[in-house]
Amino acid sequence: MGRILVRKTKKKKRLRRILFIVILMFLVLVGFGGYVAIQTLQAASESYNDLGREKSDLRDEVVSISNDPVSILLMGVEDYSTNGDNGRTDTLMVATFNPDDERLKLLSIPRDTLVEIVGKEYQDKITHAHAFGGKKMTIDTVENFLDIPIDYYATVNFDAFKNVIDIFGGVTVDVPFDFEQNSDDRKAEKLQFYEGEMDLDGRYALAYARMRYQDPRGDIGRNERQQQVIEALIGKALSVGTITKIDDLAKEVGNNVETNMRISEVLAFAKQYSNFSTSKIDKLKLETYEERINGGSYQIADEASLDEVRAALKDHLEIVSTNNNDRLYEASAYKDNN
Repeated sequence: MGRILVRKTKKKKRLRRILFIVILMFLVLVGFGGYVAIQTLQAASESYNDLGREKSDLRDEVVSISNDPVSILLMGVEDYSTNGDNGRTDTLMVATFNPDDERLKLLSIPRDTLVEIVGKEYQDKITHAHAFGGKKMTIDTVENFLDIPIDYYATVNFDAFKNVIDIFGGVTVDVPFDFEQNSDDRKAEKLQFYEGEMDLDGRYALAYARMRYQDPRGDIGRNERQQQVIEALIGKALSVGTITKIDDLAKEVGNNVETNMRISEVLAFAKQYSNFSTSKIDKLKLETYEERINGGSYQIADEASLDEVRAALKDHLEIVSTNNNDRLYEASAYKDNN
């Protein structure tokens, strides 16, 4: 298949491969409380970009981040081959938050999943939506695929991911099997991983999360390792001693975060989820299988699994369809009836 990259003329910052924006979102939104959120978000104010949308087209009204369940699309973009213009998404995660149960549901979407690209009127790998139409087309495509509104988005430079992990002194993970992976900044260096518990610094954590070709489960295995690193880092962020790292974290966020979440919304979010802990994370899994199409390898979503994921996300967002044709969603419909 031919690929024509849509160039983003107003992009000011070069973003290389991005991973785990949800980590910094937690650090900013629920890890520290109001004062730290203010310090960090003031540093990141230049990264605010609402994409010209007040709300999702699938919402009949604007949601309140402190009162309503909301969704956040977390994007990791590889643009090393496009000179800073729209690249493909290396990582796509959907996080939903509900103020009633104060829980997070986290779904990773395999990058090679075959979906309808909204605005292109044909199917392709979901990773290509960003290359064709940037964040807006990616959001629209994810909404169409999961049949839910996306209220917020966020991206972060992958260098910041490594630096944040180093600021917290690394993370501990349970490596599922022995493997080696190229270092992102030293191409000739092979980083070794061994089955069992390992302590990882930023470079090792990034390599651990990126590897997929040596994993017998491909993208599914990589998605689970990504979520494993996220959970480990959230645990570090919520631990005693975080307050001493404000300045370093604010610098990383200010240089590398882009989001449509305003400072006032961040503060409301931080207050609402001030008691958040890793025990409140529910990791969802989308089952896929590989299929060769026109010489290319694609991941096809299992229909039953996709239906389960959609239902779980809709239930957590407390939404029902009010118009089958327009697919508009009414917030708090379940809450009013229960």
